[in-house]
Amino acid sequence: MTTTLRSHGGQAVHTFRRLNELARLLRTVRHMRARQIIDRVSRKLLPVPVRKGPAPDLRPAALAWRNCPGRAPSMLSPTRFAFLSHTAEITTQADWNGAHLSRLWRYNLHYFDDLRAEGAAQRLGWHRNLIERWIEENPPRYGAGWEPYPTSLRIVNWIAWALAGHELDHRAVQSLAVQATSLNATLEFHLLGNHLLANAKALVFAGCFFSGDEADQWLRKGLDLLNTEFAEQVLEDGGHFELSPMYHAIVLEDVIDLVQLSRLFPAQIGGNEQSWRMLATRMLDWLHVMTHPDGEIAFFNDAAFGVARTHADLVEYGALFGISSEHSTRTLTWLSASGYAHLRSGSFSAIFDAAEIGPAYLPGHGHADVLSLEISLDGRRLVTNGGTSSYEIGPVRTSERASAAHATVELDGHSSSETWSSFRVGRRAHPFEVRVAETVTEVTAAASHDGYRWLPGRPIHHRVVIVSPDALRIVDTVTGAGDHSVVARFPLHPALTLAGANADGWQLELDDGRVIRLAIRGSVERCVFEGHFAPTFGQRVPRPVLAWRHKGALPLVVQTCFEL
Repeated sequence: MTTTLRSHGGQAVHTFRRLNELARLLRTVRHMRARQIIDRVSRKLLPVPVRKGPAPDLRPAALAWRNCPGRAPSMLSPTRFAFLSHTAEITTQADWNGAHLSRLWRYNLHYFDDLRAEGAAQRLGWHRNLIERWIEENPPRYGAGWEPYPTSLRIVNWIAWALAGHELDHRAVQSLAVQATSLNATLEFHLLGNHLLANAKALVFAGCFFSGDEADQWLRKGLDLLNTEFAEQVLEDGGHFELSPMYHAIVLEDVIDLVQLSRLFPAQIGGNEQSWRMLATRMLDWLHVMTHPDGEIAFFNDAAFGVARTHADLVEYGALFGISSEHSTRTLTWLSASGYAHLRSGSFSAIFDAAEIGPAYLPGHGHADVLSLEISLDGRRLVTNGGTSSYEIGPVRTSERASAAHATVELDGHSSSETWSSFRVGRRAHPFEVRVAETVTEVTAAASHDGYRWLPGRPIHHRVVIVSPDALRIVDTVTGAGDHSVVARFPLHPALTLAGANADGWQLELDDGRVIRLAIRGSVERCVFEGHFAPTFGQRVPRPVLAWRHKGALPLVVQTCFEL
């Protein structure tokens, strides 16, 4: 009898779990566009054409290609590569798709970014041999290298390398044509977003590099897609709509690449140069706002150092083609279309997130970071979100997307948005009641979000950030009914030292010896957690997370203050 009860109980738990998973899937899929779903089905059913005929003739370019500065070398020897804080040898055909390497690492291997990296001229022989090896060891449609995204980036890198004065031999030109044909048939309409932009850019590069009717068809399709996608993906304030500063910088470099290409092939795409230049200017302005005083990006949504070029690199690259923008340091900058505010006063600088998690149909790079903030003092980071070390499905990816990895409030152990798998989001938080203001003495940003309204008592999180010359105050209010567990976290940058505790908070010591006081005022428990900071892919650095915790009835009001 006992065994039977246990069996029925286990089956009930299993059924309940499956129903929850189904409900989460439905909450995720209902936001997708019909074309995404149709393309996911059709790309599994329809064969991809393999080019049989010769490559089209090449089209002469008016000028030589110039690379964007700041791309670090990734090719350490003819067979040794470093990506995402991991180094590996690629010596056999099987290594190109080695299961011991992460999917993103393998993608990077197939990009051929080193052809455009710093000091590439000194590795010219390595690059020629690597192109030959890739062609020999990666037959059409086999392995990660033939997926549309790495194919897109490789097409651009090979063509840019050739336009810089390095002749591609007959086999490489033929391979490029095969790759363009494959890409043309596998555009990533199931993903959209930055992937589709990369596809379109590659078609434009191939359409300019080659000549003839087929190349013209690639060019027209690529330009039509770029015009459509830029209009949707770049917001009025200049931000890329996936709301990741890292991906924004990647797309911005793409735009400047296109401006340069328009000068190399003026008869084919020169008419687009002015609109692309204006687009790049707006995007440079946005990236400046989302860059800390240390010159690196803020960690909202998927973001890590070393993947995209810095704001300074992109300013230098854009200047080669007459692209410039105003980079003022106003006390308050509000990116209204994106939902981010940069507040500056005295020594303090803070970037505040009052943004959606991303486009409704494409939140894959989104984190549950709504109402989080990052803080700097005199160019040194004090409080940072968690960053991104991996895209692999598992506990690390899950934890890095969760609210608990960000400088925001968590309720009842749940994240504000239902992030799951590697790139999935079910239930989403929506910010509202957003306002910004400034006076002679201080700047303020405030917002609320509804990410926890599904919990009993329908709680709402409100946050106000006030920055003045000698202090930065954060006022958190949680309204609603019933008893709840509320935790607010302030993850410290690893360079800070936790110098000690006092009655209402802690003393923090900067690397220059200065001490900052962090005070928490309210009827809450003060605590320190162990956390991690992921400044780059493949890297997780331990760091303390200062927090306050409340368990009991709502409403709740707590003030956190960083004081000089």
